[in-house]
Amino acid sequence: MPDVLVVDDDPHLREVVSYALSRAGFGVRTARDGLEALREVDRKAPDLVVLDVLMPELDGLETCRRLRAKGRLPIVFLSSRDEEIDRVLGLEMGGDDYLTKPFSPRELVARVKAVLRRAAPPADEAAPGPAALEAGGLRLDLVGHRCFVGAAEVPLTVTEFAILEALMARPGRAFTREDLVDRAYGEGHHLADRTLDSHIRRIRHKLREHGLDPIETVHGLGYRFGG
Repeated sequence: MPDVLVVDDDPHLREVVSYALSRAGFGVRTARDGLEALREVDRKAPDLVVLDVLMPELDGLETCRRLRAKGRLPIVFLSSRDEEIDRVLGLEMGGDDYLTKPFSPRELVARVKAVLRRAAPPADEAAPGPAALEAGGLRLDLVGHRCFVGAAEVPLTVTEFAILEALMARPGRAFTREDLVDRAYGEGHHLADRTLDSHIRRIRHKLREHGLDPIETVHGLGYRFGG
């Protein structure tokens, strides 16, 4: 049973989200603000965090930054602000998905399940493909969900890993943004172009810190992995 930490200063929203997740089979813990959330994570790391952006004490973006410094714990942002810049900022801070209030509890459950699917390594017996993808000094460990440049590990979020895996699996192929969303998120998932571009920009930044820049922009179409 996956364990989800719900972080929001609104007690009614915490109750609604907790109820929806519990009915879907998740174990649920709650926190009222970012500081309490960090203490909960230190006490016992959940499988995923549902994180409100606007909170007292410590807001969601700073909480995300501190969580990202600890590891690659999946994060789904919630926000009452529907500005594109807020969604992009949340994702560039390391969020895996972003929902705007008000939202359907059913949609939230679906998003949580989708992020957890991306985070789960394939079962050894069921994994028909290779255990790793390698190109030009870059290595993706598909079983351990880890990324390396040489001996150095590159910390990727769940979504960043899924996007890079999709690109590396077909080097040289030009993917439309829609293709990448289908492969990384699952078919039928709607995602704004700017959101995907934000994930690509973060991947590029992390790889460039290690001297690699293998993702190429195909103008008017999308992206490809150049190796």
